[in-house]
Amino acid sequence: MAAKKNDLLICTTLDECKTVEEMLSSMERAKVEGADLVELRIDSMSSNSSLNNLSDDIQRLLKQRTLPVIVSFRLKSSGGSYKGYEKKTCFQVLGLALQLEADFIEVELEVVSDFLAGINLNKGSNSKLIVSYYVDGGTPSRDELSHIVARLQSTGADIFKLVVNTIYITDVAQVLHLLPHCQVPLIACAVGDRGLISQLLCPKFGGFFIYGSIGGKPVPGLPTLVSLRQVYKVEHLNVDTKVFGLIANPVGHSKGPLLHNPALRHVGYNGVYVPLLVDDIKEFFRVYSLPDFAGFSVGIPHKEAAVGCCDEVHPLAKSIGAVNTIIRRPSDGKLVGYNTDCEASITAIEDVMRARRCANGESSNTSPLAGKLFVLVGAGGAGRALAFGAKSRGARVVIFNRHYERAKALALAVSGEALPFGDLNSFCPEKGMILANATSLGMQPNSDQTPIAKEALGVYELVFDAVYTPRKTRLLQEAEAAGAVVVSGVEMFIRQAIGQFNLFTGGEAPEEFMRSTVLTQF
Repeated sequence: MAAKKNDLLICTTLDECKTVEEMLSSMERAKVEGADLVELRIDSMSSNSSLNNLSDDIQRLLKQRTLPVIVSFRLKSSGGSYKGYEKKTCFQVLGLALQLEADFIEVELEVVSDFLAGINLNKGSNSKLIVSYYVDGGTPSRDELSHIVARLQSTGADIFKLVVNTIYITDVAQVLHLLPHCQVPLIACAVGDRGLISQLLCPKFGGFFIYGSIGGKPVPGLPTLVSLRQVYKVEHLNVDTKVFGLIANPVGHSKGPLLHNPALRHVGYNGVYVPLLVDDIKEFFRVYSLPDFAGFSVGIPHKEAAVGCCDEVHPLAKSIGAVNTIIRRPSDGKLVGYNTDCEASITAIEDVMRARRCANGESSNTSPLAGKLFVLVGAGGAGRALAFGAKSRGARVVIFNRHYERAKALALAVSGEALPFGDLNSFCPEKGMILANATSLGMQPNSDQTPIAKEALGVYELVFDAVYTPRKTRLLQEAEAAGAVVVSGVEMFIRQAIGQFNLFTGGEAPEEFMRSTVLTQF
C-alpha cells in the first residue's frame, strides 16, 4: 500500500488481543466499522508466547489478514507490555514482518539505527517503514517539536509518527501546525481527553492518517471508527473546511456533533462541528485565532466567562451576563457573543403551556408564564438565561442555588427572590408553580441524581429540565409521576441549536431536518 500525503487512512490499534484468533476477529470488526488498516501490537501478544510461537503467529496474521496492517512492537518506555528481553524480540519480530512484506512496520526512533544496521533493507520491498517517537510528559514547545521532526526525517523513513501527551487543548495547536509543513507524511497524535481534535481535524491541516477506537470503546483522545465515518465524515474535510465546536468541560455528553454535522452536510456547507474540552476559555481563544475556527457553542462552565472573551456582545446576552454562542466575524475576525438559550428555553415552556390551555378551550395573547411563580434551580449561564426569559414574560422568579451569593446576585438582576438551596424541598407558597432545573444534576453519567425530592414535586404545574442527556431525566420521570407536565431539555437543545446554526452559517437552518435528526438520534 502506497503512502501518499493526500490519501486519508483510518487506523485502529489492536493492543488488547492476546491470541491470533482475537487479532483476526478484531481486524474483521474494524473493517466493518470503517478502518482502512489496523496496527497489530505484537508486544501485547508476546507475554505468553515464545519467540518461535510469535513467529508462527505473525505468519498466520499476515497470511490471513483482511486489511492492510502495521506490525509494531512497542517498547516498555513507550507503553509496551513485553516483559522479557524486549529489544532482541522487537528486532526479530519486526525483521520477520519485513521479510514477509507486511504493509507497514513501525520502529521507534530510539532503536531504529540499530534495527536498520542489523537487517538487509530491500529497497524493492512493498513494506513501508514508519519511524515513531513517543514524547514522555507534556507537549513540547513548537521549536522542540520541530527538532524532533528533524530527527525523524534524518532516518529516511517512508512515514513519521509523533505521539505527545496533551495537558491542555491548546497544546494540540502545536501538533496540528506541524502537519502542513512536513514534506514527508507525518502521523501526529495528541493523546488524552483534550487531544481529540488532533484526530478529528487532522485532514483539514493536511494530515493523512487518523486513529480511531474499535467497537465504541471509549479511549481518551480517540474518536470511534464509527463516528469518524458516520458523524464527522472526515474523508470530506479539507483545507477550506470551517471549524465549529462546543467549548465546555465536561464535553463528552454533548450531542451537538450528532446534530450539527448532519445539518451542515444537509445544506452543503463545508464545515465540521467538534467537541472542545476547554479548561481556560481565554487561553483557548488566544491560541485558536485562525479565521477558520469560525463559530462556537459555549457550555458549562464557561458561559459567563465567555462574555469577557468577546469583542462585541449582543444586547440580550449582555443583559443576561452569559453567552452560549460565539462567531468569528469574517470581515474583521472579531468575536461576537450571543445567547440563544433564553428564547429557546422560555418558548419551549410557553408552547407546552399554550397547547394545554388550547386543549382546555382557553386562549390569551399574553404569555402563559405571566404572573406565575417561576422556581429556578441554578444560577449559572443557563440559569441566567431562564431567569431573564421568565422575567421578560412577567413571571415572579425565585432562585435556589448551592452558592447562595450567586442566587442573590441573579435575583437582584431580575427583581426576583433568592432562597437557600436547603429550603427547596419545603418551598410551597402556592400550587401551580413552574420548576426549572438549570444545573447539571441528572446529566449522564450521573443520571441517578436530581435537584429536588420527588415528594416535593406535587405542587408544580410544569417541570422543565435543561439537562437533555438522558432525554427524560430522573427529575422529569418523578415530576410526571407526581402529575406535572414535563418539558425535556431536548426541546431547548433543538431550538438553541437552530439559532446557533443560523449564526454559524449566515443562512437558514434546516429546522425540520434538525428536529427529526434529534428525535431519531437521541
